[in-house]
Amino acid sequence: MAKKKSTVQTQTAQPAEKKTAKRTAKKKPAEDKVTVNVERKRSVLFVASEANPFIATGGLADVIGSLPVSLAERGNYDVRVILPLYGTMEEGYKTHLTYLGNFNVPVAWRNQYCGLFSYKKNGVTFYFVDNEYYFKRDTLYGHYDDGERFAFFSRAALEAMRVLDYYPDIMHCHDWQTALSVVYLKTIYAGLYGYEKVRAIFTIHNIEYQGKYGKELLEDLFGLPGNVEPLLDYDGCLNLMKGAIQCADYVTTVSRTYANEIKDPFFAHGLQYIVNANTEKLTGILNGIDQKLYDPQTDTHLFANYSAKDTSGKAVCKAQLQKMLNLPERADVPVIAIISRLVSHKGLDLVKAVLEELLAEDVQVVILGKGEAYYEGYFNYVAENYSGKCKTIIAYNKDLSSKIYSGADIFLMPSKQEPCGLSQMIACRYGTIPVVRRTGGLADSITPYNDGRVSGNGFAFNNYNAHEMLYVIKDAVYTFGNKKVWSELMKTAMTTDFSWNVSAEQYEKLYDLYK
Repeated sequence: MAKKKSTVQTQTAQPAEKKTAKRTAKKKPAEDKVTVNVERKRSVLFVASEANPFIATGGLADVIGSLPVSLAERGNYDVRVILPLYGTMEEGYKTHLTYLGNFNVPVAWRNQYCGLFSYKKNGVTFYFVDNEYYFKRDTLYGHYDDGERFAFFSRAALEAMRVLDYYPDIMHCHDWQTALSVVYLKTIYAGLYGYEKVRAIFTIHNIEYQGKYGKELLEDLFGLPGNVEPLLDYDGCLNLMKGAIQCADYVTTVSRTYANEIKDPFFAHGLQYIVNANTEKLTGILNGIDQKLYDPQTDTHLFANYSAKDTSGKAVCKAQLQKMLNLPERADVPVIAIISRLVSHKGLDLVKAVLEELLAEDVQVVILGKGEAYYEGYFNYVAENYSGKCKTIIAYNKDLSSKIYSGADIFLMPSKQEPCGLSQMIACRYGTIPVVRRTGGLADSITPYNDGRVSGNGFAFNNYNAHEMLYVIKDAVYTFGNKKVWSELMKTAMTTDFSWNVSAEQYEKLYDLYK
């Protein structure tokens, strides 16, 4: 043992003149020293399957396009995002990517090529993982090999850390497509240099989509050893979201109410047992919206611009919307809008049950969206039979949706389940008062109006009941008749802070738990 120690000492010893120089340096007077204390900024890496403005299919892209920017603006974190490089990404962005290099990513027995590109925008560094076999496709999801595609991406996110020599303090993963990043970090990469201090946060945007696969794919597809199976085993299959919940240091959802709801079988889609077993690390943080994008003062899609201080332009928007949709131009009649995917869990079965009863009132109803043929057909039928009172447009149309948000008076969103919801916040920004069911993010973002004093920013009902909804809509219609009260209610809604700054502050507090 002594000989071994001597050998190590010989290998690490410095030449005598260097040791002398070092001793001399230590003896220099304190006033000759120049000490520069540069504290390393803490870092967070978002791992997600989509982000605005690069590629988007839904609300997840809004979150990943906005939350990192708000965090970067706060200045306390080095914020980065890693995404797949999809073939459908706009060429305008592709041509400005910086090539960083390439490496191989193990996907079980496969050894797959991975190119790595970067793009800096609004203080955030975006990384893009390139593999045309997996990602050069017409659509993002719904392919037979989605499990393999996102296993590759999840593993590539971790391998990229090694290539970049960048190990974030926090790896923040989103939904089932990135669940394996959390599992890999806490199993295959556990204890490896650089990875041992990375903390994993997993956000559930919608618990309905979990990433379920057969157990036979554990090693052959996901490259995980047999002793990891209990982490993913759930209800007779491998459940990737379940594995991420088990492995993550913290689990978040996109609203406080939704965090509590997913403990219940009605909302949890079978995952209630694992959610309740991990409730001590579960929290909810309400999403925000881009208040610069959704701003009636600057929105170029509107017939007229307006603000909370001067809402006169909203009357112009309403009159022009009625004219465009061939509805009578009446300022005294409330326009009730629905902008939604036309599917049952958005509460459209409630709307169908009482729509004709509602149209018996002195109101106008505008419906915009696409979805199930059953609802598309019904709403078209009603619009044809109530010409001049109801208009249905079967489409996704950003320009028209902005015109409806600004031209309507009441916005109806009676969802059966709504993890967060953005439409009710957008409606508020445009002074269109929401009527919502109190679930998920709708409960957290809309405070019911209290008759006698304007203390809320909308109207709400509790039970999933069509006539309870109709009663509250009629209450909103009645309140619309009191112009002074309605004007104050509009201003309250328009000035509600739905910015990402609020969410970013809460996420930063969560990240800071791991200092």
